[in-house]
Amino acid sequence: MVAKPAPKPKVITKNRFVLHEHYASHHHFDFRLEKFGVLKSWALPKGMPIKVGEKRLAVMTENHPLSYINFKGVTPKGQYGAGTTYIKDNGVYQQLKWTPDEISIILEGKNYKGKYALIRLPKAGKDDWIMVKGADKK
Repeated sequence: MVAKPAPKPKVITKNRFVLHEHYASHHHFDFRLEKFGVLKSWALPKGMPIKVGEKRLAVMTENHPLSYINFKGVTPKGQYGAGTTYIKDNGVYQQLKWTPDEISIILEGKNYKGKYALIRLPKAGKDDWIMVKGADKK
C-alpha cells in the first residue's frame, strides 16, 4: 500500500486593516482593507456596526496607498480629505470571501473583532455597499 501525502492545509492569509476617524467637511469613518497591494477603502458615515445583524452604509472610495495604513494627522485645507484623521482601530483580518459583490472577513483589531461582511448594493449606486456585523461561532 502506498501512503498518500497529507493534504495541504488551507492557507488563510492575514492582511491588515485600519479604521480611520475623519473630521473633514463631514465627520465620518474610513474603513480600509489591505488587498492587491493597496488599501481598498469605504467611507462609513455612521461608523462600524456593533450588534449582530446591524447594517451601516459603506460608500466605496478610491484605493489608498499601503503607507496610508499608519496615517494620522491633519490634512491642510484645500487638499483632498482636508481635516483631522485619527486611527480608531487597526489590526489584521482573515478573508473568508472576496467577490465583486461581497467581502466577508473576520477582524482581529483592538476594538473591533469578529465577522463582518461588505455587500454591494448595485440598485442604490455603483459605489454603495452595506457593512453588516455577523454572528461569531461560539
